Amino acid sequence: MKRVAIVGAGPVGLAAAAHVLERGMVPIVLEAGPEVGHAVRQWGHVRMFSPWTYNVDRAAGRLLEKAGWNRPDGDAYPSGGDLVDQYLAPLAKRTPLVDHIHTGTNVVAIARAGFDKVKSAGRDKAPFELHVVNGRGAVVTADAVIDASGTWFSPNPAGANGLPAKGERENADRIAYGMPAVARYAGKTVAVLGAGHSAIGTLIELARLPGTRPIWLLRGDRPEKAFGGGANDKLIERGALGTLFGGLVRSGKVAVKTSFRVQAIERAGEQLRIASGSCCECQSVLVDELVVATGLRPDHSFLRELRLALDPALECPPALAPLIDPNLHSCGTVRPHGARELAQPEPGLYLAGMKSYGRAPTFLMITGYEQVRSIVADIAGDREAAQRVELVLPETGVCSGPGPATAKQECCGGSPSNTDAGCCRADETTKAEGKSGCGCG
Repeated sequence: MKRVAIVGAGPVGLAAAAHVLERGMVPIVLEAGPEVGHAVRQWGHVRMFSPWTYNVDRAAGRLLEKAGWNRPDGDAYPSGGDLVDQYLAPLAKRTPLVDHIHTGTNVVAIARAGFDKVKSAGRDKAPFELHVVNGRGAVVTADAVIDASGTWFSPNPAGANGLPAKGERENADRIAYGMPAVARYAGKTVAVLGAGHSAIGTLIELARLPGTRPIWLLRGDRPEKAFGGGANDKLIERGALGTLFGGLVRSGKVAVKTSFRVQAIERAGEQLRIASGSCCECQSVLVDELVVATGLRPDHSFLRELRLALDPALECPPALAPLIDPNLHSCGTVRPHGARELAQPEPGLYLAGMKSYGRAPTFLMITGYEQVRSIVADIAGDREAAQRVELVLPETGVCSGPGPATAKQECCGGSPSNTDAGCCRADETTKAEGKSGCGCG
């Protein structure tokens, strides 16, 4: 009987485990956090824009129904907390999965038993060894591995070059990542960096707080791209989210700074000064707090002794990259895909869920459910089921190709930028708007 190790006990990881059980194999679910859905719990306060009908995997639903579970109203919209309490926790505690889930178990390395990365002959016959830390250390063996560990705990930094901005680490006490609960920001000036749903949702909530002044820092120059497909979006709440946000921007309740590529963050008395651009062509804003919602990135460190093929830009499986690359299209919908696109040169290893998307955005949970259905079928040897598409995704109502290049030539003869925030000071009379008092001399 095949043993399938699943890294991560989030929605996609537990869905994978349910499919493994249905196929008569043994799932071994390894979750670093103290409870299932550990990453989801971090955004438990956030209401999802997809209804319950899109958030319950079919195999997981069948397991739950056998245990007497009452399925939530398919048209209702859960929060992250609802997803855990009404779906993930019952799935982990009230079904046969309870005997296969190991929480507080952090996978730190995976290899082939007796083989380093270089050795080939006989490699595909060797089992996987997963080295874990769970208070005592252990080695778990498996015939296949599904890495559904996600990306939530590896947020992208504020720096426009993909690295932490100067002063970002030093000012970590004033910086939050992802989608923090906003109650702590009441009455403050708060900048939100990013253009995806996490940034939009945070800005909407900030705009509702009394006395709070939200500022949207946008690296691009087209704010309207974030407004989405509106009434054309088949996910009604996703379309409504963009429409509501567009209204807040147009009304001035959310201030906007476009072409804002963060270079440096420094203390300015009791506030933070966030600077964009070079000394001679810069913007800056003074805020009390900064929320960085610039996306996430995968952690492949524990896969180092396995043979991986990753797109050089997105860090996702190469066959998936053309479908999700935001440089090629901005569709929020990606056609269903599975084992064929997600398999790695290491036989028996698959990336799934958010981890499979690498640095790309617009992942939908039901996409992950279709991924693991196909992957588990492939592990079980059912190639026909693995290649079959069993999912129709809702359209976003918006899709566009890449726009023209907008990068500006540096002034002062195109010399290298000085990223020291000290070169760009906001005038006292204009600091609320973030206008710069520096010039190109």
